Amino acid sequence: MKYSILIQWSDEDQAYIAFLPEWGKYAKTHGESYEEALENAKEVLEDLVYGYNQIGKPIPQPQILQKIT
Repeated sequence: MKYSILIQWSDEDQAYIAFLPEWGKYAKTHGESYEEALENAKEVLEDLVYGYNQIGKPIPQPQILQKIT
C-alpha cells in the first residue's frame, strides 16, 4: 500500500504520534519509539483497508508527492 504515514514527537503526550493523512483527522496512533509508532500505523492502515472493503466503502486515493523544483 502506498499511503502516507507522518510521524512526529509529541511533548504533550511524551510519545511519537503517527498520522495517516489520507484517512482523515482521526486516523492516528502512537508509540513509545518511532519504530513502534510506525508498526502501529501499519496495523491501523491494514485495519482501515479491511474495514472499508468489508462495508463496500471506496478507499481513499494515495497522495502523490510532488517534486519540488
